[in-house]
Amino acid sequence: MILILNGPNLNLLGTRRSDLYGRETLASIVRMLKERFADTQFESFQSNSEGALIDRIHAAHYAGAQGVIFNPGAYTHTSVALRDAIEAITPPVVEVHLSNIYARESFRHHSLLAPVCVGQITGLGPEGYVLAASYLTRIPLHVTGEPDA
Repeated sequence: MILILNGPNLNLLGTRRSDLYGRETLASIVRMLKERFADTQFESFQSNSEGALIDRIHAAHYAGAQGVIFNPGAYTHTSVALRDAIEAITPPVVEVHLSNIYARESFRHHSLLAPVCVGQITGLGPEGYVLAASYLTRIPLHVTGEPDA
């Protein structure tokens, strides 16, 4: 199972700043992933609450998830708690952003989460989720769940 985890304001996709985030809804992105990766089980969760996101990260760990695709939204730049949660789990986490955070306001140029994620995909719209899923479905895992080097 791969967890598709989305943070604050991503429930507004398709209606919020379509010039920046596109017209796809979160539901359509999840549908696209399920269609393109029919052999993979996905679980999707979105919350505007930092604590709820942390709880889902922990739950993915205890459920033995294959990985996490995480668009943390604005928490990318502010949440030490999410960083600590990612660092504490076994499943690999890929940080995804629809917009290019490095082409936006300077306060968005730094991710507190990137150093504890296996990778970051930014600025490719919904295709970023597809690339993250492609990676997570192909990485070999040791018995311990750690990605092979």
